[in-house]
Amino acid sequence: MSSIIIDEISTHETTLECSVRSAADLERFFTDESFRTSYDVPIGDVPEGVLAIPVLAQVCPVAWANGADVYVDEVDATFARALEDVKESLCDMHDFLEGGTLYARRTIEPEPDATAESGLLFTGGVDSTCSYVRHREESPTLISVRGWTITPDAADDGKWDALRERVSGFAADHDCETAFVESNMLSFLDHPMLLAHYKRYVDGGWYSSVGHGLGLLGLCAPMAYARGMEDLYVAATHWDGIDLEWGSRPDVDEHVRWAGTRCHHDAYELTRQERLDVIADYVRDEDPELQLQTCNDRMDGNCGECEKCYRTAIGLRLSGLEPSSHGYPFSDADYRDLRRSLERGEWVLGQDERHMWADIRERASETEPATSAERTFFEWLETADLADLISSSGSPLVHRLLWAGARNAPNSVYNTVYPAWTTAKAGLRLVRSGR
Repeated sequence: MSSIIIDEISTHETTLECSVRSAADLERFFTDESFRTSYDVPIGDVPEGVLAIPVLAQVCPVAWANGADVYVDEVDATFARALEDVKESLCDMHDFLEGGTLYARRTIEPEPDATAESGLLFTGGVDSTCSYVRHREESPTLISVRGWTITPDAADDGKWDALRERVSGFAADHDCETAFVESNMLSFLDHPMLLAHYKRYVDGGWYSSVGHGLGLLGLCAPMAYARGMEDLYVAATHWDGIDLEWGSRPDVDEHVRWAGTRCHHDAYELTRQERLDVIADYVRDEDPELQLQTCNDRMDGNCGECEKCYRTAIGLRLSGLEPSSHGYPFSDADYRDLRRSLERGEWVLGQDERHMWADIRERASETEPATSAERTFFEWLETADLADLISSSGSPLVHRLLWAGARNAPNSVYNTVYPAWTTAKAGLRLVRSGR
């Protein structure tokens, strides 16, 4: 039976580190890095069974994809039970997952000091901002994570600094605290190799389609324990009626829990356009200067030219807001450019974007266009074959060839005959985030 072993876990002030050993057949899914995560609160007094949660949250889905067992010295009993529930949900969702068993020398049931504090994974995008509005009476701690869409690489320091500054500014303006988490979870895992093996089964990347609900929430466990955080919210990307294979869904996130903390998948009952309506009402009533950040290309503002910027700008218009007042340069001329880009397949899009454009189309059919350019675009959108637009976009051929080659190569061959794959890794580590 394949296995993954979590070795001794150590802490130094605010940093957690441990090494992981795997059976030979799983070595290709791990790099030579130790797993590391740093917080902005001391974690020295956090029990080892809770400290194990961040790494278990990353490696268990990899184990389940290979029918492997996972071994750890100590684990929080509440989280161990949560893993069983999450495993069942993910295996029901993905046919290629085989499952596996977690073995621990000890399980613990600690009782952290409860503070009634809540936390919210926060980027400043539509989904997390909507969740803030819905829970603003709780003054949730706004939690931002580095390690997924912003990598630990020095080249991404500017993006991380921009996100920290923006989230800190939002928190100061709205009387909230912040928490910043930095991890190497996708460079400790060989994410490109995971893509090579499993991209054929999923619409997005490994982390977006399989790992990120459990993974991002699990990263927060030591910080949540240290702060006595009782509720942890993660904003929904999709909504009721969309049955996509996605790593963050109610049947995953609502199961995640550990001593003292329960996790919640928030606003799943609202479509993305309805979430924009919630934000629009809040803007009109309380926060007329609110800025959103959703860009796929920038962290220090919105480029106004990527698919997500266009989609958000039009959604703001449909909710009765002027996009340029909330972070999106947008004019009637952009309707023409957007249509051309969609028809040419210039962006890599998936089924989640299809549903989001269908959501916009439904609202547009109920809305009187403000200009002739808007009317022309909405008339085109009403008859556009969204499935065809999505299918005409996709990963570059060179990436698909590299995935196939890496998937079928023995480890020794992969490490010596695929220098092009190593070169491509940096570009392939970035995966879509819906938040």
